[in-house]
Amino acid sequence: MEHPAADDLSPAGAPVLEVEPSGAAAVFGDRIELARRFTADLAEHGELLGLIGPLELPRLWSRHVLNSAVVAPYLLPDAQVADVGSGAGLPGLVLAIARPDARLVLIEPMERRCDWLRAEADRLGLDNVEVVRARAEDAVDSGPFDQVTARAVSALRTLIPLTAPLVRRGGQLILLKGARVEEEIVAAAKQIATFRLRNPEVLVLGEGVVPEVTRLFRATVDAAS
Repeated sequence: MEHPAADDLSPAGAPVLEVEPSGAAAVFGDRIELARRFTADLAEHGELLGLIGPLELPRLWSRHVLNSAVVAPYLLPDAQVADVGSGAGLPGLVLAIARPDARLVLIEPMERRCDWLRAEADRLGLDNVEVVRARAEDAVDSGPFDQVTARAVSALRTLIPLTAPLVRRGGQLILLKGARVEEEIVAAAKQIATFRLRNPEVLVLGEGVVPEVTRLFRATVDAAS
């Protein structure tokens, strides 16, 4: 199990919120104050609501908020975007903050998480957010979407069948993945072919700007499956 360093603990021994990294303002631009409010709200309520683990505060900015935010430039202009398994709003609420031109539909099956997403969107004044309580496979009628994203949901061979049916023809999957994404792509060869994904690629985002890079699996849905 990973433990916080001594510098990440309060005098009482509890983890404390990570200091905002220097690259955050560059990533969010004039939306940085909203990002700060979201991060503070998640730090205050996240563990109690079961949105984040007890050890996440010392890396909340680096591993979670900025990890999501660096995807924002890859949203299409004025896109309709679904975030599958939105949970704490990572990346959905973060992308809604960073890209006010985009419309984010946050698809989440758990009621208490949906309550958090709606309440937080209201607190932040985000009028480009809709929350849909559903499993991905039951949310097809909410689309089709220009792009569909997901973070920390499952491996590609499981995730592609859940997300590709939500994408319009010619739209994109933009899925946040871990360091083993290339292995996942090999394991998902059948699903990539079945759902006619074109030009699959891995983009490494945030190098030299944020403390932890983001790996983005991007592919075009070439035709209806």
